[in-house]
Amino acid sequence: MTRFIISCALLCVATLFVGEVGSEKRSEALPVRGIHFSAPSKRDLPACIEFIREALPKEGVNTLILEFNYGYDYKSRPEFANPSALGKKEVRQIVKACREAGIELIPQINCLGHQSGGRHTGALLTKHPEFDETPGKYPENEGIYCRSYCPLHPEVHKVLFDLIDELTEACEAKSFHVGMDEVFIIGDKDCPRCRGKSPSELFAGEVKVLHDHLKKIGCRMWMWGDRFIDGKKTGIGKWDASENGTYPAVDKASKDIVICDWHYGKAYETPRFFAEKGFRVVACPWKSSSVALAQLERIRAIRSDKDKAVGGRGLGMVQTTWCGFGSFVKAYKALEKGEKEARSSASGSARCFRSLFEAIRRGK
Repeated sequence: MTRFIISCALLCVATLFVGEVGSEKRSEALPVRGIHFSAPSKRDLPACIEFIREALPKEGVNTLILEFNYGYDYKSRPEFANPSALGKKEVRQIVKACREAGIELIPQINCLGHQSGGRHTGALLTKHPEFDETPGKYPENEGIYCRSYCPLHPEVHKVLFDLIDELTEACEAKSFHVGMDEVFIIGDKDCPRCRGKSPSELFAGEVKVLHDHLKKIGCRMWMWGDRFIDGKKTGIGKWDASENGTYPAVDKASKDIVICDWHYGKAYETPRFFAEKGFRVVACPWKSSSVALAQLERIRAIRSDKDKAVGGRGLGMVQTTWCGFGSFVKAYKALEKGEKEARSSASGSARCFRSLFEAIRRGK
């Protein structure tokens, strides 16, 4: 009788242990469980550090993409110095917090497109207007979504690479996100270097230049995937896919690039498109929990593919936020406390994030 009781007790303990291991395996099933933010301001840095140390590990996040662009106090190129933004000292605090929380930090600078927003032109083209793909055109950015730099300008990459190298070193990064989404101005007919060249040729060339430099400095390249998708053939359209001829570049890009496949209104089958093309891919939602959960199922379907090579390319999920870091943290904490939060981009993305990561942890 004693032996029977002991055996039962041991069986119960073993069952509990297996259950815990199984739960851990479910949470670890996705190699990438990430979130994307704009880099915090100095004012928001303490809240950022606390959020990295406490909230992100609890949610199961292991990857943090911080989009710095020109919100960093660069020293390698004095024209981009920004004392009001984070510098190396502050970024090293983020690096330390990430390391202790088991989170990979991936810095980002938007390359090619997104060199302006509304009437505001970003620092690259403000400091170096000669890099503009359309210099002198579209005063106050009237009539365009965002400016691009000219990928064939002979000096543009010297500047960009200095900034990338400095930011990579400060973040102790092994991966770097180059952006490259929503590129609408490319191969402009009035650009003396780009006119007459195909958008796919220009886009593929810029992807290669950035990839080769990052590989040289020991960094894996991450980028948004929308310009690689045929927006007309798929019916996805011109925003989260391409209708301006860049999509054939997908067949010229290095397969060791990680594709961030963002779609906010619907969960398309595009993660599988990228995986079958040979790329590692993460699906990226924003404010819709239903879309996020459907994207998670797309990734899981890839990972269970009978073709093990394809299955291994479905890396996981990256939640996007598109609001200030401080605003997101505030919205997240309000949801945690059950407080009523005003409808906003921050509250929508925080709600989506919580729903998505709960499903990831549960393996559902």
